[in-house]
Amino acid sequence: MFFEFGIKDIIDIVLVALMLYYIYRLMKESRSLNVFIGIMVFVLVWLFVSQVLEMRLLGSIMDKLVSVGVIGLIVLFKEEIRKFLYQLGAHQRVKNIMQFFSSKKSKSPEEDKATIMPIVWACMDMARGKIGALIVIERATPLDDIVQTGELIGANVNKLLIENIFFKNSPLHDGAMVISQKRIKAAGCILPVSHAMDIPKELGLRHRAALGIAQDSDAIAIIVSEETGRISVAIKGQFRLRLSAEELEGILAKEMTG
Repeated sequence: MFFEFGIKDIIDIVLVALMLYYIYRLMKESRSLNVFIGIMVFVLVWLFVSQVLEMRLLGSIMDKLVSVGVIGLIVLFKEEIRKFLYQLGAHQRVKNIMQFFSSKKSKSPEEDKATIMPIVWACMDMARGKIGALIVIERATPLDDIVQTGELIGANVNKLLIENIFFKNSPLHDGAMVISQKRIKAAGCILPVSHAMDIPKELGLRHRAALGIAQDSDAIAIIVSEETGRISVAIKGQFRLRLSAEELEGILAKEMTG
């Protein structure tokens, strides 16, 4: 049997190891690591009982538990499975393949700048006044479920309108603003909060909400801190902190045209 071990077996082992490592990272980020370890221990015991010891009764009982348990795991880890599939589809190489077959026309730099600059100017003014803000820019992934949690606006992107929505006495200032197709679609929206353990402690709920939507979609989330006045961006599940106006404009210009 040893001499039948070939290159396909090596590839098979490597792929399984990579899959387990990726699942381990995903579970660690979602604070489900102990559940993952428990599942792995159960699988090892099941294999040992059924394959090595060949205990038919106990093995058959565990077989039944495994077949039913798969459905239970799908229900239990539906958010993690959704995140895994999203990240797989959002991988840069997959996106490049999709763009190759897509006939979608690219927007001109002037059209993008007309949307980007009011956002940048509004963020700079709010940063100087230490007015908290959370702006989400929709890209390929639809955010209709997020929009439904807020109040519909349906207005052109405008610096003064953005500042008025996030003014401290405004009833919509605590939620997130969603910008879609160069228009302010809704405000006062509720975002999913990230439970990642590596978020710096000085970052508050706005940052966690921004990272949450950046992990669940390809959206760009801009945060203005109410405590420090600093501007940050959450994109592709990562933070870019302490941004200047030029850096914010550069990120938006690159990501909104990419």
